[in-house]
Amino acid sequence: MQLDVIVIGGSFAGLSAAMQLARGQRKVTVIDAGEPRNRFSDQSHGFFGLDGVSPFAIQQEAHRQLLKYPTVNIVKDKAENVEKSASGFHVMLGDGANLDSKKLILATGLRDELPTIPGLKERWGATVIHCPYCHGYEVRNQPLGVIATSPLSIHQAGMIPDWGPTTYFTQGLYEPDEVQRAFLLKRGVTIESTPVLEVLGRAPDISTVYLADGRTIRIAALFVGPRTHMASPFAKQLGCEFEDGPLGLVIKTDAVKQTSVEGVFAAGDISNPMQNATFASASGVMAGIGAHQSLMQD
Repeated sequence: MQLDVIVIGGSFAGLSAAMQLARGQRKVTVIDAGEPRNRFSDQSHGFFGLDGVSPFAIQQEAHRQLLKYPTVNIVKDKAENVEKSASGFHVMLGDGANLDSKKLILATGLRDELPTIPGLKERWGATVIHCPYCHGYEVRNQPLGVIATSPLSIHQAGMIPDWGPTTYFTQGLYEPDEVQRAFLLKRGVTIESTPVLEVLGRAPDISTVYLADGRTIRIAALFVGPRTHMASPFAKQLGCEFEDGPLGLVIKTDAVKQTSVEGVFAAGDISNPMQNATFASASGVMAGIGAHQSLMQD
């Protein structure tokens, strides 16, 4: 049986796409490998109506609602291979099963590459965070730090004082120019050029950061802009075009999330330069609508 749409990725974007297709009475299967980008966070914040709910709980409730639609199936497995076929797309799963569909939605997410500073990785999603709108409120009114990973870190450092007293760690690499320095100082940011070598404290808490000159500075949470990479090779294998995002490549799409490859749509962080749960869900809605409208034209 050929499905109308296969959605690879079962987090906020993929499930939002599937909902639109389900309501359009289209046969859709969601493939979920169980490794969403937000799995390191205990709570999702800023998502309208679900603020403070865990990503896992949101996903489970979405499963419950989606499976009420008779045309929806959710497969808990990993997509191992995707090929474009004469009639659409062929997907092979980890258990050896094969699925075929007319359209394909990639919602495979991104992988975050943190700086190689001891103590960061084990605190990621708790006290080492990226988005202040997603997690800043939970660490508010405490000493906060920004570890520079790119020129955009200067912009981030200028934002963080709204959540707490801020130190910008340039790592000796991303020093502000005169205009940027004046803005940071106006915002009350302390600029520290000595690199952070280690994050100390009983994880997931942070007590201090240890600097290259032997000093320690009290910090309660660190904001870090990780480099991002595609978590799946499928977009590249299918020939999708990419464009530069703030911290890595994203898949190039049109207004309805159609990629440069006919019949392939992309949703979520892999297609959004700006990334959070709401943006991911919204792009999933658009990808679902785009795929449905494409089916109507066949």
